Amino acid sequence: MERKRWGPFRHLPGARYEMSEEPDGLWGDAWYFDDKLIYVHKRFVAIPLDATPDGDLSKFDRTKMVMEALTYEEMRPGCYDRDARIVDFANNWVDGSLPFPTFPRFCGQTFYEHEDRELGLACVRAYNDWMVEEWCAPSQGVNIPLCIMPLWDVELAAAEIQRNADRGVRAFCFSELPTHLGLPSIHTGAWDPVLDVCNDTGVTLCMHIGSSSTNPAASPDAPKGVGGTLAFNNSMASLADWLFSGKLIQFPKLKLAYSEGQIGWIPYALERADTVWDQHDSWQHSKELIPNPPSSYYYGRIFGCFTADRHGLASLDEVGVDNICFETDYPHTDTTWPDSHAYVQKMLEGFDDDVAYKVLRGNAIRMLELDRV
Repeated sequence: MERKRWGPFRHLPGARYEMSEEPDGLWGDAWYFDDKLIYVHKRFVAIPLDATPDGDLSKFDRTKMVMEALTYEEMRPGCYDRDARIVDFANNWVDGSLPFPTFPRFCGQTFYEHEDRELGLACVRAYNDWMVEEWCAPSQGVNIPLCIMPLWDVELAAAEIQRNADRGVRAFCFSELPTHLGLPSIHTGAWDPVLDVCNDTGVTLCMHIGSSSTNPAASPDAPKGVGGTLAFNNSMASLADWLFSGKLIQFPKLKLAYSEGQIGWIPYALERADTVWDQHDSWQHSKELIPNPPSSYYYGRIFGCFTADRHGLASLDEVGVDNICFETDYPHTDTTWPDSHAYVQKMLEGFDDDVAYKVLRGNAIRMLELDRV
C-alpha cells in the first residue's frame, strides 16, 4: 500500500479506473500488486467520515460520496476493520453480510491477469485463508465467507473450492460472462469440474455485476448515468446463458446468485426464454438440450440479489418469493445504511411476515446453507 496524490479518476468497464498521480491532487491510499497499480481508495466506494459529521449517523450525507481519492484515516473504519464493521451492521439491524473482494476484483481478476501463476495461486489461497480465518471466523457469523478461485486452471479451482467447502464455505465468486475474460464459456464443458464440486458441496456461484470486467454500454460517449442504468444487462445475458446451457440439469443441485443485478428484469427474461424455447424450437432445437421450459430450472436455484427494486417486488410471483435476497450494499453509494431498517419496513409494506422473512433473511440462509450442521 502506498499513499500518493491523485488527480481525477475515470470509471472504466468492469469496476476498473483510469488513475493518475498529480502533484497537487488529493491524498489517497493505493494498492499495488507486484509493482502494478491495482486500486486507489475512493470516497464513493468507502464511506468517508465527513459523510457523518461528528459521528451522527442520522446526518448521513450521501453527497460526500464522490469519485475522489481518500485515505484510510478519512474513511469509516467499518470499511476495513472487522470489529468496526460489526458495530456498523448492528446499528443498521444487519446480522449477516457476504463481502465481495475489491483488491482481487469481483472474481479474482487481479491474480488471473498476472503472468506469474505460482504467485497468483499463492495469493488466491492467502486471500481465502484470510477471509475464513481472520475476517469471518472471529465475527460470530456476521461476516459470511465468500472466496475466490484460480480462474486460469479449472482443476486447481475445483480443488480450492473443495478445500474451503470442507471448512464451511458455501459461496465462491465466479464471472457473469467468463468469455469476456478470455476464459471458456460455460457451454464448453471446461468448467464442469468446478460445477461438479459446487453441486456436491452446496457452494453457490456468486456473480457480481462487473465480474466480466465489462459493463453494458450504449453510445461510447454516453453520460455516466447510462452505464449505471444498464448495469443489470450482463446479469440478464448471463442468466440466459445458464438457462439454455443444460448445466442446471447436468448439475441438479447447482445454485447461482446475481449480486447487485437487481430483479425487476427477471420476469420478462424468464417469459422471453420460455417463448423462444417453445416457438423457435423448429430451427433452434433448444428442447434437445433442455426438455422443460427454461424458467423451470430457475425457481429455487438461481437467486436475484437487489438493493432497490419496487418493480421486482411488485412481480414477486414471477420473480419467485424463494429466489431473491435483499442487499444493503454497505459501504457503497447504493447503500441503505444506516437506515436499512426503516427502508425495508417501507419496501415490504403490504407483504406478510413470511414473505418478509424470506426476502430479508430466509432465502440467504438457504442459499448459503447457514443452517447446515
